[in-house]
Amino acid sequence: MFCKLTAKAWRSSRIPRDTQRVARDTLPVPLLEIKNLKLDFLSGNTRLRAVDDVSLTIGTGETVCLVGESGCGKSVTALSIARLLPTPPAQYAGGEILLNGRDVLKMSDAGLREIRGGVVSYVFQEPGASLNPVIRIGKQIKESLKMHRLLSPSDGERIPRPVGAHCAPEPGRSGVSAERRHIPELQSAALCRDAATEKGKSRCKTYDAEVIRLLKLVQIPAPESRVNDYPFQMSGGMQQRVMIAMALASEPKLLVADEPTTALDVTIQAQILELLRELKQQLGMSILLITHNLGIVGDMADRVAVMYAGQIVELAPTRELLQRPLHPYTKALIASVPKLGGDARRLSAIPGSVPRIDDSPPGCRFAPRCPIARQECSEKIPELLEVEPGRFVRCPFWK
Repeated sequence: MFCKLTAKAWRSSRIPRDTQRVARDTLPVPLLEIKNLKLDFLSGNTRLRAVDDVSLTIGTGETVCLVGESGCGKSVTALSIARLLPTPPAQYAGGEILLNGRDVLKMSDAGLREIRGGVVSYVFQEPGASLNPVIRIGKQIKESLKMHRLLSPSDGERIPRPVGAHCAPEPGRSGVSAERRHIPELQSAALCRDAATEKGKSRCKTYDAEVIRLLKLVQIPAPESRVNDYPFQMSGGMQQRVMIAMALASEPKLLVADEPTTALDVTIQAQILELLRELKQQLGMSILLITHNLGIVGDMADRVAVMYAGQIVELAPTRELLQRPLHPYTKALIASVPKLGGDARRLSAIPGSVPRIDDSPPGCRFAPRCPIARQECSEKIPELLEVEPGRFVRCPFWK
């Protein structure tokens, strides 16, 4: 939790409780609110802390960038939002993850299936590894549609699948439990049986039309013919567009893009980022963009969270952070970005490397690499404090 008690917060503590309750009820609830998340990985009898006291919020329609070097815990934090990390070896040691007002860490398996795709969708950094190489892309997108959305076979109207729909009883299928009906293999067999009927054929045509619409939405040329392609028949940029179409098929409220431009050339990178911007405006969704490239942050993000060794070390509005970074690590990251002008003969680099989770230094984790480190930095872990309105820094010597 952010530990600074501002004057405004102190004054609110003196307001009668009934008034405070009304004030809280009128405040907008963030789409995603991570509170003091702690996550360990088990290695034998040893607990290794990968995410330590991370707090982050994302509002409706907001884009937040999570930046940092490789190994800082960005992807682990993102995967925790929908509890995609296998447990064990992962173990949630504390905190809350409130997604659309519901605590993900307390959800049942059925509840997790509802939010995965239905509320939050992911675009991973290697589409070639995420797409099934032996299934046509149209069929892969259609699978997401059938899992999360009901389409009217009469007019193609898109109807969100109601919460708990996979557990609702179906006439004529009393011999199969609701939970077993949601198993993908059994569900696919049921869809094949339905496809043999006239209503099933009409519904299949509706799904096919929606797949083509999604491919057009992500600007894939000639979608009517490309829908039958296999992933290996497409370039890296096209594969990433297919991944975005698959993520959007369930109409999520939050899109998590985990370094979606990795291994793409700069021209394709610009096209993918522009596509994400356009889709955000069209669909009104929120985006959590994970990257180690500060060059794309200014064009995409409303706010930026800088992460180091499993902790958020600075959180601020994008323009303010890029123009005036406060934490020494943020300053070093921005200084290491190559510049076209100037007379510098060598690129600026941060000495050392990110510590391994089994070898974290005492106190401030950036202290061994910090140019302004002092003796007390190695004695106590600094807290993330609000030093200016909307700006949080984990360093007592940021001035």
